[in-house]
Order: sequence, then structure tokens, then C-alpha cells
Amino acid sequence: KLVEAVITHTNPFPPKNKKIPHLAKMTTIMEIGNLGVGFRPQIAINSIRKWRCKQFLGQKMQNKKRFLLVCSVASKVCSFSEEENGLIEALIGIQGRGRAASPQQLQEVERAVKVLEGSEGVSEPTSSSLIEGRWQLMFTTRPGSASPIQRTFVGVDSFSVFQEVFLRTNDQRVSNIVKFSEAIGELKVEALATIKDGKRILFQFDRAAFSFKFLPFKVPYPVPFRLLGDEAKGWLDTTYLSPSGNLRISRGNKGTTFVLQRETEPRQKLLSSISTGTRVEKAIEEFISLNQNVANPELELLEGEWQMIWSSQVETDSWLENAGNGLMGNQIVKPDGQLKFLVGILFGIRFSMTGKYEKSGSNTYDVIMDDGAILAGMYGIPVEMESKFTIEILYTDDKIRISRGYNKILFVHVRVDGSKKKS
Repeated sequence: KLVEAVITHTNPFPPKNKKIPHLAKMTTIMEIGNLGVGFRPQIAINSIRKWRCKQFLGQKMQNKKRFLLVCSVASKVCSFSEEENGLIEALIGIQGRGRAASPQQLQEVERAVKVLEGSEGVSEPTSSSLIEGRWQLMFTTRPGSASPIQRTFVGVDSFSVFQEVFLRTNDQRVSNIVKFSEAIGELKVEALATIKDGKRILFQFDRAAFSFKFLPFKVPYPVPFRLLGDEAKGWLDTTYLSPSGNLRISRGNKGTTFVLQRETEPRQKLLSSISTGTRVEKAIEEFISLNQNVANPELELLEGEWQMIWSSQVETDSWLENAGNGLMGNQIVKPDGQLKFLVGILFGIRFSMTGKYEKSGSNTYDVIMDDGAILAGMYGIPVEMESKFTIEILYTDDKIRISRGYNKILFVHVRVDGSKKKS
């Protein structure tokens, strides 16, 4: 079952004198009347900014032709089912593609993976064209203990990691790719592949090379695959492939679980920009524009503990002032109007700054922080300082918050606890 976006039009093909605005390639399905006839042409259509996608909830639309879009650019990613979104939610905020995941985060991911593996995906993934092409690795259970490429590169957030699958050619291959950056280049490790059954691919690594932008030739990867024998061989089971072709779960012969996506969810794209340090403010601007809630513009602080992962200003004040103004560390939002900034220093010593917040607008809060202390176990040394500012919430959900705070600085926080209560 496809959970996609629907655009309704009595005439799906616009008049010749009208042009559909600004396009990107997407997969479409066209259903004609009530005949149930469908086909999947690959057409070029534009990035939909003025056209809004509505979630397809199975409504009957009589006497109209229906277009279902697998959206890669839309107000929300519509091509993920509720179960798939459960896995995506579990992945938000995990660093190093799993390397820095807490036991609780690993449990949430494994639970969501098992739900999908028990659901109805593509029955024989290796026989489907949906498995073909490039997939981005979002998570793995063993980023530092499996293959050499995983031990060296997978846990580094600033690199992008992909897997290419091509089974419908004379030269069947599965390749792992680490992209260092647009300016530097990539490492590609290739394997000969054969299909064993509807889920399993057998592979044998046989070549690898670095492709650097500043060199006119490839640099061989120093691994002697011929001498490795059975160590260069393995298998990969695809335990879930989404009907939309956007999400894949695989398990390898070394006990590793992989979560790969064709198109990343908008929050994941934003966090990727932050981890690589590229075009972050532009990514935030685009993310907010795609997620504006015109019907209900009121945004609230959500109770829980939030970790600051990015701010728009380089810390220029003293360390103590930065900590006291929320430019580092965690924020703890309590339901009784209390707010705490908590910053770890070293060897169990922490700085704490507490205060009060009060709602002053549809998405703004006035904050007074006036109780500081250096904490060491049960003991504390008071620090006299006070800070007043306004927090403006630009976007928030149960996993991520974008706001303007002290001195109009832009902040991105991710939740680091399981609380979902509103303040």
C-alpha cells in the first residue's frame, strides 16, 4: 500500500499554454476512473512549492482523475507509511549512523525495524526494480566493528555513505560508497553480486578505489581482496523494501542491520546539513518554509530535555556567559514554567542556570535566568548572574526544535529524553 501525496485535477494534463512551475523528477502513478488501471511512467515534474500535497487517506474521488505523487520535495514527505515514519522518528538525533546511539535509542530503532519486517513490503525485493540504484545509509547496528570501510568511515557524520545495487545488468554489482565532500571526492568499494532468492544477494568484493577531485586518476584502496578468500565474500538479505521504493532494511552475514533510504525525510536533511556544516542557515530556511502551519501558527515549548546541536553565532562571550545564555549544553523545560540550562564541564562538574519562562505571544516566551551554580555531586557554588531574553519558536515537534533566543541567535535543539508533554 502506498502512502503518498495526492493532487486532484479534473484535467491532469495542463493546457499547452500553461506550464507547471519549476520541476524535479518524480515517480507518478495514474489511476483512471474506477477501473483500477495503473502505470508508473517516469516523467519530469517540478519542485512543488505552490502546489500543496495532501496525504492520501483513501478517500473516494469520483469522476476525477487522480495523480499520486511519491514526493521528494513537499510540505512533508508523503511517501512514508505510518510504520515507516515510526522508524524515521527513532533515527532522528542519532549521531554517527548508530555509533553514538544510546541503549534506549537502539531499542527504539530495533523495535521499529521489527515492526516493518513484519509488515507488508515488496514480497521479493531482489526481483523488484525498486531495489535498483543508489541508497543512502542512515543507520547501522555495527558502525565500528564490521567491514574496514565501516570501521573507518561510517561513523563519521561529515561523510555521506551510500550503497548502490545493480542486479539487472550483465555485470551485477553491489557497491559501498563513502562521499567525503563535493570538493574532495569519494571511495567506492565494489562487489560482484548474484541473486540467491527473493531476499538474499550473494556478493564478493573484488575492487575498490579512491576518486579524488584534484587527481586525474583513481587511487587503489589498499585491501588485497584476492588474498582475503572467504573474508571478501558475504550475503545481504533485504528484510523490508517499501512499496514506494523509498526505504529499505537489510541484514548482513556478520549480523549487521542496515537502514537505507532513497529520499531522506526533511528533518534528516536538515540534521545532515548541520553535521557536515554546509549551508545550514539555508537548510533551516527551506525546512521552515516547507513546514509552516498556516492553519495553526501557535507553537509551544515542549516539556523535556533538549540538546543544542547548532547555533548561528560563534561563541564570543566568556564561557560562563555562553553557558548562562543557553549557547551550549542542554535545556530542560519543565511544565511549571521553570527552565534550566545544564552544561557539563569535566570530571562530573556541571554548570547549572535556572529561571522562569512565560508565554508572551503565539510562539514567543519571555525568559529570565537568574540562579546560577557550579555543581559537583551534591555540592554547589552559587554564581551571581542574570539574563533576560525572548525565545521565538520557529518550528517544533517531538524530536527537533528551531528557535531564536538570546541576542536573536538561531538555535537547533534535538530532544534527548522520551518526554512528549507540552509545557
